[in-house]
Amino acid sequence: MTLSAIEHFLNTYKDYAAILSILINVLISIVGIIPAWFLTAINIKLFGFADGFLVSFIGELVGTFVSFILYRKGLQKRFISNSTKFKGLNRLLSLEGKEAFYGVLFLRFIPFIPSSLITLFAAFGKITWSSFMLASLIGKLPVILFESYSVNQVLEFTLFGKVILGLLIIVLLIYFYRKRFNVFVKNKI
Repeated sequence: MTLSAIEHFLNTYKDYAAILSILINVLISIVGIIPAWFLTAINIKLFGFADGFLVSFIGELVGTFVSFILYRKGLQKRFISNSTKFKGLNRLLSLEGKEAFYGVLFLRFIPFIPSSLITLFAAFGKITWSSFMLASLIGKLPVILFESYSVNQVLEFTLFGKVILGLLIIVLLIYFYRKRFNVFVKNKI
């Protein structure tokens, strides 16, 4: 399904668009490999900045909590039995109490770390559901606000939006250049 198809779908069912967007965000969180920023862009385009941010924030929170429960109930035992080989991972998964709370909170503040990855490891760890919810609520707020603001600036194509877009293009060019250069160096040796 393309971005324009999702936007068209939400426009078609405008009266239910907020609820449908939240449900789409839940699916994105469960699947875990699809970034949610595109849905934030659609929400801001459809609902405006404030309401779009709110719909995106609620959708990401609900998606995070649903996926946490599904990952914990469905995958935790299987994963833990296979994780004994990795000492660093076991140390991370063994965090409890305040350490687990602050660990999730810290990771939530870092942009570009996939939210689903944080949720997955938290679900496999010993953090309580309530600590995970609170850390995610606090941690996602500034990140989604920044994401919403950035998307809004790009959509309105203000000077700041042009700077964001330019920086994104530069980062992508550097990434692909390095990736290609590393492949060239590996093949030459």
